[in-house]
Amino acid sequence: MAQLSDDCFAFGGALMRADEALRVLAERVTPQAGIETAPLRALRGRILADDIVAPRAVPPHDNAAVDGYAVHHADLDPAGETRLPVQGRAAAGHPLAGPSPRGRAVRVFTGAAMPEGPDSVFMQEDVRLDGDVAIFPPGLKKGANRRKAGEDVEAGKTILAAGHRLRAQDVGLIASVGLAAARVRAPLKVAVFSTGDELREPGTQAPKGAVYDANRFALMALLEQMGAVVTDVGILPDRREIVTRALAEAADGHDALVTSGGMSTGEEDHVRAAVAAQGGIDFWRLAIRPGRPVALGRVKGKAFVGLPGNPVAMMVTFLRFARPVLLRLAGAADAPALSFRVRSEAPIKKKIGRREWLRARLIPAADGGAPFARRFPRDGAGILTSLVESDGLIELAEEVGEVPAGAAVDFLAFSELAA
Repeated sequence: MAQLSDDCFAFGGALMRADEALRVLAERVTPQAGIETAPLRALRGRILADDIVAPRAVPPHDNAAVDGYAVHHADLDPAGETRLPVQGRAAAGHPLAGPSPRGRAVRVFTGAAMPEGPDSVFMQEDVRLDGDVAIFPPGLKKGANRRKAGEDVEAGKTILAAGHRLRAQDVGLIASVGLAAARVRAPLKVAVFSTGDELREPGTQAPKGAVYDANRFALMALLEQMGAVVTDVGILPDRREIVTRALAEAADGHDALVTSGGMSTGEEDHVRAAVAAQGGIDFWRLAIRPGRPVALGRVKGKAFVGLPGNPVAMMVTFLRFARPVLLRLAGAADAPALSFRVRSEAPIKKKIGRREWLRARLIPAADGGAPFARRFPRDGAGILTSLVESDGLIELAEEVGEVPAGAAVDFLAFSELAA
C-alpha cells in the first residue's frame, strides 16, 4: 500500500513554491512496488531493490594492458639497450604456468594474466627481435602497461545502490562481477483514464464540440517509458457515480491512478469529489506556470495523481511533479533531472514569485560557446505542437523577473526528463 500521509500537500493561504512541493514529495511518498529477482537480460530499465556488492574484483588479477613482453624491471639497463631471452607465452584465458625467473622475458598479449615475477610490460612495437632474444630500449617505467587487480572494481565494494534505475552500462557492470541476476522492484502498475463528455477516441467521429483525447495517450507513453505497466481505463463520462466506480475498481488492481483534467471545482468536474469520497485528496496550490490544478491523493489506499487538462500544462507538471511521485512509488532513489546552462536568445519577462517553464529549441552558437535557447513563439497551455517542436524547457526560478538577451538560463532537456 502506498504510504501517503493524510495531510500530504494539505495547504491553504499563499501559493506553495515548486521546490517546497518537491521536498514534501520526498518526505511523504515511499516505495510501493514489490520485489522480484530478474536475470541479466531483463534488468535494463529496472530499479534495484538492494545494493549490489561485488563478490570479486575486476579485473580479478593483474593483467597486461598491451601486446608485448613482460619483464622484471630490475633486469633493465637504465642507460642502454637490454637483451633478454624470450621464454614462455601468456594470452587472455591462458596464463603462464608457474613463475618466470629473473633474466627472462615472457611474450604476453592484451588481457593476459601477468606472469608471476615480471612487473612491467613493453609494447611489442618498441621491441626488436634477434632470434629468440628480445632487445629492449631504455626508459620504461616500472609497472608500465600493467593493469592491477581490482583496478575497476574492488571485491566487497558496493558498485550500485538500491533505488538506481539500471542502464545498459550498469547491466554490464553487474555481469562483470559474475552475477547472473539481481533483486529489483516489480514494475509499477498504473491505471490511466480521462474524463469528459467532449472527449472522443482517436479514429472515431468527432462531432462539433468534441475533441480527440490526446492527453491519455501521451500519459501512457510517458509512463511506459518509465517502465510502468499501464492499464488504459479509457474515457469516463461526466457522471460522478461512473467516475467513482471506475476509480474504485482500478484501485483494486493497481499501485497508482493517473488522470488529467476534471480536477477543478466546476459542476462538470467530478474527479475531485470521487477521489475524496474514497480516500482523500490534497491540492497543491503551486506558484507555477503552466500548471494548476495538480493533486496528489488516495483512492482506497492507492496513490492518485491528478494533472491539468491542458496538454502543455499536463506534460510539464507530469515531468516535474508526477514523475517524482511515481518513481518513488516504484522504489527509485531521488534523482533530480539534470539541467544545464544555455543562453537566452531573446529577453524574457516574467512574474516574480512564480516558477515558469518556457518551451524552447536549442540553437548552436556561432562563437562556439553555450547554445542559445529560442522560445517557441506561442506559449498557450493548449498548444501541443509547441512541445513537439521544442527540445526542452527553460526553467525560471521564482526570484527571476527579467532575463536579458544572452543571459544564462537553466534548460531541462526532454531527453533528460524522460530518461
